[in-house]
Amino acid sequence: MSAKSGTPSIEPVKTGSPSVTRWTLLRDLVVLQGKLLLDSLKDVLLAPVALGAAAISLFNRDGDTGRQFYEVLHAARRFEDWINKYGDADRIPPPGFAVRREGESIDMMVARLEELVKRQYERGGMTASAKDAIDRALDAVHAKVRRND
Repeated sequence: MSAKSGTPSIEPVKTGSPSVTRWTLLRDLVVLQGKLLLDSLKDVLLAPVALGAAAISLFNRDGDTGRQFYEVLHAARRFEDWINKYGDADRIPPPGFAVRREGESIDMMVARLEELVKRQYERGGMTASAKDAIDRALDAVHAKVRRND
């Protein structure tokens, strides 16, 4: 404790960054735990909401397909930005293994997999008949729903 103020003294953490103190580290740890809790609650709520929105979106009129689902994604993205879960990491420079590299994301992996499936479909492989069967089933349900409107 500081004799003048009566507050705990703030000692630097031995991380090579003199601006990070033990109290800063403890604060950031508590804040991260709160952010992780909020993010978990978002995920628990988002799963059924996204499924419901996608189910509704499947039966939208042409040109409006997916609107509800993508609106849910936009709201979830906004929430993620607001939480800024890992924002305190910027207190120190990232280690080499944590530096973001161009083209490294789950979205890029999915895009590569999707491209592989598209090529197989174009060749008339197994995915072509599966896609056609799913399209026919969705079209039939869509037509039945529209008749009941």
